[in-house]
Amino acid sequence: MTTESITSITDGQRKQYFRFGEDALERALTEAGLDKEGIQKLIGNGGQFQADMVASIKRLSVSNQFADEEKESTHGYLSGYKPDPSLDENLADLETELARLRQIPELASADYDRDYAERIRTGEITLPVGNERWTLIPKWELLSKTYGVAVERPLALISQDRDGNFHNYREGKLGASYLRQGARSVEMWKQLAKDQKGDILIVPIQAGIVHRGRSVRRAREVFRAHEFGLGAFAVGMFILTHPERLKHLDDLWIDCAGDEYSPHADGDFPRAPLFHFDDGQVRFGAYWVSDAHSYYGSASGSVVVSQ
Repeated sequence: MTTESITSITDGQRKQYFRFGEDALERALTEAGLDKEGIQKLIGNGGQFQADMVASIKRLSVSNQFADEEKESTHGYLSGYKPDPSLDENLADLETELARLRQIPELASADYDRDYAERIRTGEITLPVGNERWTLIPKWELLSKTYGVAVERPLALISQDRDGNFHNYREGKLGASYLRQGARSVEMWKQLAKDQKGDILIVPIQAGIVHRGRSVRRAREVFRAHEFGLGAFAVGMFILTHPERLKHLDDLWIDCAGDEYSPHADGDFPRAPLFHFDDGQVRFGAYWVSDAHSYYGSASGSVVVSQ
């Protein structure tokens, strides 16, 4: 990096950069469970530690990565799903979604933030650019202490709603060593929960068409500043409340770019979950994040930024 590019960084960006670094080190200290001996070993490997940090910073700050992982795509929403309802329709749809979600025992008395919805109705909060509607997503922690077990709930409910016309290719392989949320998505969900009251969040989403034809890692690369990938839990809940989104072979299939999947539970997470439709069934699996296909698109949500 040249002296000119360094000095072009604003004071605010510089402060945020160092704060991220401090937060990351504090988080690593906690999550790695380092003791006195572990810290000393890390200090002894200080050169490699710094080199790894520099490599990560370079990788994550490069723009336009994986530009060749895009395919032309004409796949879309063919089963009656309406991506751009009027505001009145959208807010009415939230009530329909809520009724479906409340059929889940743990959510029987759950609700969304009515004051937040009113701010949407009056135009104080507007749908972020790149999103197609507001939808309701419950906090996964209401259904389980672990994310993988929580993911199993919408999968089971989709199968129930579709009279068993569902297949889970990852059955029995959704534990923490196989499936995890991406760090970006975890932080974005925290922010959404901070901005709203209630156990069910009102989330601005697009159901895949914005990123159709892109590999998952390409989609992640071009996400807007406040955009994040939806994971298997959120997409599963969305399919549950919007079954018309995935009912046809030529419907755009849905990559869950907010999650990471390790096929061998070995610490390497090169895949992401996805939902697709074939032979009359909704199917759930996990494919390589580097694969670009015309019939897939990553679903995403956004954090609403105050004006």
